This record gives sequence, structure tokens and C-alpha cells, in this order.
Amino acid sequence: MTLDKKWKGTIYADGQEIAVFSSGDNNDYISLTDIARFKSDEPNDVIRNWMRGKDTLEFLGLWEQLNNSDFKPVEFEGFKMQAGSNAFTMSPQKWISGTNAIGIISRSGRYGGTFAHRDIAFEFASWISAEFKLYIIKDYQRLKLDENSRLSLGWNLNRTLAKINYRIHTDAIKEKLIPADISPQQQSITYANEADVLNVALFGQTAKEWRTANPDTKGNIRDQASLQQLIILANLESLNAEFIRQDIPQNERLLRLNISAQQMMRSLLQSASMKKLNALGTAKLQKED
Repeated sequence: MTLDKKWKGTIYADGQEIAVFSSGDNNDYISLTDIARFKSDEPNDVIRNWMRGKDTLEFLGLWEQLNNSDFKPVEFEGFKMQAGSNAFTMSPQKWISGTNAIGIISRSGRYGGTFAHRDIAFEFASWISAEFKLYIIKDYQRLKLDENSRLSLGWNLNRTLAKINYRIHTDAIKEKLIPADISPQQQSITYANEADVLNVALFGQTAKEWRTANPDTKGNIRDQASLQQLIILANLESLNAEFIRQDIPQNERLLRLNISAQQMMRSLLQSASMKKLNALGTAKLQKED
């Protein structure tokens, strides 16, 4: 089974980046592969070692019985009887194909790896390290707050700020990168190309790549940005405008912008003011409800 879900964001747990996917409901799926990298450079081996334990299989089986009407209990009992023996092996693919499980899912492509429902991912993180699990839960809560904050005053203000700074950005492009004698269509291509420099630096993908991966999502890649990402985007637009005026080549600008985006994200995640703004957005939504 493939992960038919959309990229939601990234958890930053004790320096480890962990991808999160969702179909728009509360059933988020978290990357076990990324969590396992905290323990080893061979994440697949870590996941298999965890899954071969009897306690783990009992937990996974119970989760499926509670959440999956198509789960195969007979096949599960067969695995459980073998669990714990030296010869027993288990992998995500074997578990999925053998029991028709939905709690653990394998995904190929750009965001490939093994993913699990948040209930299972937290259990796996606890097996890795109790302290690391707390880091994951804390930043996962931050990610959920971001979702709520998108409708808040803070999110809308920063979306507006990003749009205002976009004028600064386009003025620099017009001044330095667009010859006077090219067609409006060629101008549009240049503007879109430079906008994607910012998209790749911040989001890791172009607007077209995002649209291809999210065909049913309303708006564009920037409409789905978190509060932190919008603040960073506004700053990147100003930075790139200045880089363009300094005649810095595009490939070098992209590298500089990406480094700046990462530094700003780390600072914002540790900022007390940012946490207060997130909390304010959540309180506003609760009041409106």
C-alpha cells in the first residue's frame, strides 16, 4: 500500500528532521525512517529490529484491530506465535502484505521511506529513546498549532507581508534581470523562475512540483505555508532582491537563501515571541468557535 497523503511539514526533534504527512484529517503519518536515523545510519535495520519483538507485534495488532476492519487476524496470530524466536524476521512490507495493515505504510519517491500513524510512530520513538519521544511530541504539537494559526490574524498578516515584499523582489528582477525588449510572456517566465528560487530554498520544491504532488489542494504552495515559513519567506524575498542587485549568480543565490532559511527556522522555533504568537492564534480560533 502506498501513502496516499500529502506532505504537511517537518518536526524538528533534538536536531533531527522528521517528515509528517496527512490527508487533511487528524490521521497524520510520521516517518519512522527519519526517527530511526536518530539511532543509526541504517534506519531500515532499526525498524526491522523493532518490529520483530513480540511486544511490538502485539501493539501493532491491537492498533489494527481497533482501526482497520480489513485487518487479517489469523495471519497476525501466526506472526505473533513466531515473534521472539531467533529465526523470526519482520519488515514493514512483510507486515503490510501479510495482514493488510494500514497503520504502517511504505512510500517511494521524493519523500520515500516507512511511515506510521502517529500513535505507532510515538511508540516507536519511545523504543528508540524516551527523551527523544518527548522532543517529537513537543514539536508535533507545534506543527498542529501551526495548522490552527493559518486562519489566525498572525498568519494572515504574515501572508500579506510576504505579498508586499514580493513587490520589492519583482522590482529587483525587473531592474536587473529583464531586458527592455523581451515579450510579456518571457518576462512572466523570468518572474516565475525567480519565485521558484525562493520556493526551493524554503520549501524544497518548485510551485509546479508542489501542484503535481497536491492536485486536490486549494491555493498554491505559499497558501499552505506555516506561520514560521511565511515570516522566513518575507525575509528571503528581501535577501534575494539584494543578491540580484549585487549580480550574484542564481545558483549561488539559491545556496545562500537555503542556508538562511534553515538558520531562520531554527531561530524561530526557539523564539518565545513565536510561541506566544502561535498561542494567540489558537486562542483566537477557540474564541471564535
